[in-house]
Amino acid sequence: MAIKYQRVLLKLSGEALAGEQGYGIDPDVITSIAAEIKEIVDLGVQVALVIGGGNIFRGLAASSKGMDRASADYMGMLATVMNSLAMQDALEKQGVVTRVQSAIEMQQIAEPYIRRRAVRHLEKGRVVIFSAGTGNPYFTTDTAASLRAMEINAEVILKATKVDGVYTSDPKKNSDAVKLPTLTYLEVLQQGLQVMDATATSLCMDNNLPMIIFDLTQRGNIQKVVRGEEIGTIVKGGDAG
Repeated sequence: MAIKYQRVLLKLSGEALAGEQGYGIDPDVITSIAAEIKEIVDLGVQVALVIGGGNIFRGLAASSKGMDRASADYMGMLATVMNSLAMQDALEKQGVVTRVQSAIEMQQIAEPYIRRRAVRHLEKGRVVIFSAGTGNPYFTTDTAASLRAMEINAEVILKATKVDGVYTSDPKKNSDAVKLPTLTYLEVLQQGLQVMDATATSLCMDNNLPMIIFDLTQRGNIQKVVRGEEIGTIVKGGDAG
């Protein structure tokens, strides 16, 4: 079966790396995710990654408790660098050549973010991990994922979550919640659905970049998505139905 997407940006939450412990990095979980990424790299898919930092530090939560928002956000960006280095290590242990690029310069541990260099890495079959968000406070890693996906001409953003798509309400709290297989960007914005934040969604809408929200906890799902199987929820422009 052929692959549908040649170049993808995979967005992982920091919490995804924490596994059941809820904080920090679970070595078994990160190894398992790296193995799945290796599978799609071996298929010839060019993969870029953006990882959140919520398993280590949440800028928004700290600022709500009185910390300066910009300072809190910079700390959150540094948390994403820690996750990115952990993922780089896990991928390279699987034999996948990986580069970390940081939006905040820290030359001893990561390359600076340079768009053309990132694209070159992808063309050579390397995985590129974009860390430190956009390099600016007040922007989430969701927005960073949308921005980087646009810059590298990714065909789709794969947003890995703990649920198998977008529902009308929280399926854990409401047994009547219905899964929505397709949505438009406008529906996401108007209904305030927790897909990506509004800035990230607007960016994707303006540039007609589709997003697929899928369940990372099911082994093999990343490969299913890049092969074009209908899992999760796809968000795209125009008439979703």
